[in-house]
Amino acid sequence: MPAGERRESILEAATAVFGERGYVGTTTDAVAKAAGVSQPYVVRMFGTKEQLFLEVLQRALDRLLATFRGVIAEHGPGGKEALGALIGNAYADLLRDRGLLLSLMQAFMLGADPVIGPAARAGLLEVYAVLRDEAGFTSDEADAFLSHGMMLNTLVAIGMAGSYETDPSARELIDACAPSKAPLIVRLAKQHRA
Repeated sequence: MPAGERRESILEAATAVFGERGYVGTTTDAVAKAAGVSQPYVVRMFGTKEQLFLEVLQRALDRLLATFRGVIAEHGPGGKEALGALIGNAYADLLRDRGLLLSLMQAFMLGADPVIGPAARAGLLEVYAVLRDEAGFTSDEADAFLSHGMMLNTLVAIGMAGSYETDPSARELIDACAPSKAPLIVRLAKQHRA
């Protein structure tokens, strides 16, 4: 496998492992096993766990921003309510890559870390700038959109979809947060448990 493909394969595996286990709970050995390579190879390619996590964070941000910009380019910045729904649907579709959005959440929780914290803050500000400057959202609209996205991330992170069919409150919350994406969220939760 060419080095570029191997690197992407490791980043994909690292995204899943960091998303599931968090920064502290992840080792380069666990990432290597998930990627099907040796631990020394991961270290040779990325250096430290911290550097690997920073690259996972940047990869996640790049994918998120590319998705948002694709919707904006296709539909233009007008009609904020419709555009917000389209961007929201695109965001929910990113849940298919379970580790992607959870890795972002893990990075945001490391705000006090002297290296990861600044990278996470810069990433969130870049997302905010795209919503404000490219999508044309007001600061209040961007705040509401980001808050909604964080709620989706939280529901996925705590496995709320596992209670969708048995707990009326869980069903109500998921339906309120993601009415058009509830079936996707539940299906992904079942796949993850399997």
